[in-house]
Amino acid sequence: MTARCVMVLGTSSGAGKSWLATALCRWFSDQGLRVAPFKAQNMSNNARVVAAPGGGLGEIGSAQYFQALAARTEPEVRMNPLLLKPEADTRSQVVLMGQVSEELTRMPWRGRSTHVWPHVAAALDALRAENDVVVIEGAGSPAEINLHASDIVNMRVARHAGAHCLLVTDIDRGGAFAHLYGTWALLPEAERALIQGFVLNKFRGDAALLAPAPEMLRERTGVPTVATIPMQWRHGLPEEDGVFDDAAHVRAGAGGAVHTTVAVVAYPRISNLDEFQPLKSVPGLRLVWARSPAEMAAADWIVLPGSKATAADLAWLRAQGLDAAIAAHAERGGRVLGICGGLQMLGEALIDTHGVDGNAPGLGLLPLVTAFDPAKTVRRTRTAFGTRQGAWSALSGTEVQGYEIHHGRTAQHPAMAAAGDVAHEVIPGLAWQNARGNVLGLYLHGLFEDANALRALFGAGVPTLDAVFDRLAHGVDQWFEPAWRAAQRAGR
Repeated sequence: MTARCVMVLGTSSGAGKSWLATALCRWFSDQGLRVAPFKAQNMSNNARVVAAPGGGLGEIGSAQYFQALAARTEPEVRMNPLLLKPEADTRSQVVLMGQVSEELTRMPWRGRSTHVWPHVAAALDALRAENDVVVIEGAGSPAEINLHASDIVNMRVARHAGAHCLLVTDIDRGGAFAHLYGTWALLPEAERALIQGFVLNKFRGDAALLAPAPEMLRERTGVPTVATIPMQWRHGLPEEDGVFDDAAHVRAGAGGAVHTTVAVVAYPRISNLDEFQPLKSVPGLRLVWARSPAEMAAADWIVLPGSKATAADLAWLRAQGLDAAIAAHAERGGRVLGICGGLQMLGEALIDTHGVDGNAPGLGLLPLVTAFDPAKTVRRTRTAFGTRQGAWSALSGTEVQGYEIHHGRTAQHPAMAAAGDVAHEVIPGLAWQNARGNVLGLYLHGLFEDANALRALFGAGVPTLDAVFDRLAHGVDQWFEPAWRAAQRAGR
């Protein structure tokens, strides 16, 4: 068996590739087909722990993790064989088939393609051999002609798979028809032939006003516009590349009067921000992405999320004056939560003897010290909170599950312990809180994705991911032309 491949390309980043691919994964699964997602190369600090060959574990981009769940299949590393995790503007950690590759990390960008393409092709071929449909996501734009010669994620993948390609554009930005035509025109003729449909995404207004542009575009390219997708203000999936717009969240609203404001510190190398998506659906909760003291002034909670460059982000945090604002919030008894890199920042010191991340003094809100380790901890975790004190007592005894992705080991500061300042370890090796009980740090990602934790903290649940996937699949039936849907059901 060799699966047919449907590939979602975009005229730019942010056009809607990730969530449209997710919708198609569930739609094809609803047709009774075996479906797998695939993205050859992802650049993101949003990663998930999944199965790897040989029974181990590895990392893939969060988008492919959610696409696998939408496809009703087990997420695994072949679905995203190459993951680039930015550590600075000109440097990324390279994760190949789920594992960090120091060799590829040191290698110049353009030199990597010949080394990684065999792994990319083998992963895709294996998925095609085991499934009826593979839904492939591109990256950026296929018309980035400066990168075409070393491409391993867009048209080289499309050619290898003989993929039926959709080209999606964000019409809300303006210039959509020029973006579609220009992208198509910059492709070599053989690659243009793989573009089987244009998709207009984020449309607001009267669809009748689009005429005669789609037909004019078809006359020039031979490619039909197969879908017009209305603006989806709250499609329910985490954002792939950026923080959520707080104004849009308030406008969309989760319902009810605001009773809790949660400020998440949005430092430059924030990682795993997608785990906060469920907070947008909690009734009465307002989510704020804070980059200045003023943006966290009204917060009930302050959250320090994960970071791909903990020492550098801690320096940025201090440069903005956020350290003093966080300390003042904690002094007033306000809740402070640190997750992974945020936990490390809350301690007394970051110690790096291996050149992994950097040395730095911590914020001093927990009597802990973190030593960075060259080996990365990557694992799924199911555990339970011990007895909690103070502001976080609602989590006492709560069973939770999530995942860990971190360098570094955190422990009680020995000199501070000798002086009587001891952190309360509420999950052995994973979570600590201060004596007052309002500052909590934990290594576990996914706390707010766990239904038990949401009920304990807010007394409320949120829509399940399955409900989100089903709604997106229903949208495919509404947005796509009947002829396109009929052809896909017939396997054409």
